[in-house]
Amino acid sequence: MDSGGQFSDFLQFLFMGIQRGCIYAMVAMGFNIIYNATGIINFAQGEFVVLGGLMMVTLTMVLPLPLPVAFMLTAAFVMAVGVLMERATINPVKNPSVLRLIIITIAVSILIKGLAMLFWGKESRHMRHFSGEESLHVLGATILPQTLWIIGALVLTVGLFVYFFNYTMTGKSMRACAINRDAARLAGINDRNLIMLSFALSAAIGAIAGIIITPVIQMDYGRGALLGLKGFGAAVVGGLGNSFGAVAAGLILGVIEAMAAGYISSHYMDAVALLILLIVLFVRPSGIFGDREAARFKEF
Repeated sequence: MDSGGQFSDFLQFLFMGIQRGCIYAMVAMGFNIIYNATGIINFAQGEFVVLGGLMMVTLTMVLPLPLPVAFMLTAAFVMAVGVLMERATINPVKNPSVLRLIIITIAVSILIKGLAMLFWGKESRHMRHFSGEESLHVLGATILPQTLWIIGALVLTVGLFVYFFNYTMTGKSMRACAINRDAARLAGINDRNLIMLSFALSAAIGAIAGIIITPVIQMDYGRGALLGLKGFGAAVVGGLGNSFGAVAAGLILGVIEAMAAGYISSHYMDAVALLILLIVLFVRPSGIFGDREAARFKEF
């Protein structure tokens, strides 16, 4: 193969990796929001993505509603699920241990998965692309317009969260709780309400991720576990609690997966991601950006 063909292949794998990485990054950001507010890992995060995708399919393909209306209704629905989860399963538990809370999130994950199978069935659900399915040609490689929507959604989400956590009083209060919850309480901050808000925001990110990826991967009730695992891996590799690290690690994982699938075999794609996670846990348990997180007091 000539050098031009090799470069085109590399570029094609890079586009695929960025697409995957954007999704992992958004799921990882959802993990970090709840981790910073509560200290727990929400293993139902992948189910938020599934709910977002399946509800969007229903609203756009069955009813069908205009895309912006369906987007807002889907995000509101999944946020309501996140709030309900926190109010019904996390908030009532008095003086819980972290392990107990994590087990609760696993139970909720199984429950949501079962309900999704009950309502939407076991088959994969298809959804139209936002702006056509004709690929764009870039230097010999192709990229779907939906991939640009995915990249744009990640950039917009990161921008909104940077603004929220750095320039709004509520966001600053959440950061205060993340640094020292007892001190935040003494300052008059209602940490219980902020925990509920963290679940709502985490669910919103999951919904957005589900909405934008469903046109390219098709969604079914069982995808949450793998998406959650990959997002959790990105959160750990980036440094748990550090959302900038999560974005960087998500993109790195996505690109490495795509390169492994392209140059080695697609059968090893998931194994490569898990191998990277294990290496980071052995070599640098705090994550690639873990030290930076501590130095900046968990600044977003």
